[in-house]
Amino acid sequence: MNLEELRTLVDYHYWARDRALDAAAALASEQFTRDVGNSFRSIRDTLAHLYAAEWAWCSRWNGQSPTALVPADTFPDVSTLRSRWSELEADVRAVLERMGAQGLDAVIEYKMINGDARASVFWQMVQHVVNHASYHRGQVTTMMRQLGAQPPQSMDLITFYRTRAQGA
Repeated sequence: MNLEELRTLVDYHYWARDRALDAAAALASEQFTRDVGNSFRSIRDTLAHLYAAEWAWCSRWNGQSPTALVPADTFPDVSTLRSRWSELEADVRAVLERMGAQGLDAVIEYKMINGDARASVFWQMVQHVVNHASYHRGQVTTMMRQLGAQPPQSMDLITFYRTRAQGA
């Protein structure tokens, strides 16, 4: 994995996030928070989990190990979540640039939420954040279909590449 490939993966991650948030923004408030019996109760809770997990990883890259995740009810609506996530995106991109090509293979020591000590290679951690989000965005798509709502536009990686190649 090189720096340009990792930047592209991060670009994909935020492109797909925006598609998921755009679809969620069309939901009624009750639909956004309705318990549909998934890993995380609702679409809001699932998207909030994605934000919180990414925030925890970014905190670790910045030398801090959170002891709790950001609660889902911090985000009463998509607008609040989008705003906070845009701020986090800037932080993630700043870390990526700070680490640069020379820092991709750096091993970062941190603690998990439960206090367990870990150490991981930076580029693998970033790749994990993107993969983890892809998994849960798929759940969001399923939950939206269960609610009878319009799911996000395709969030497939190949769609991102095709869209990017078209300059859209």
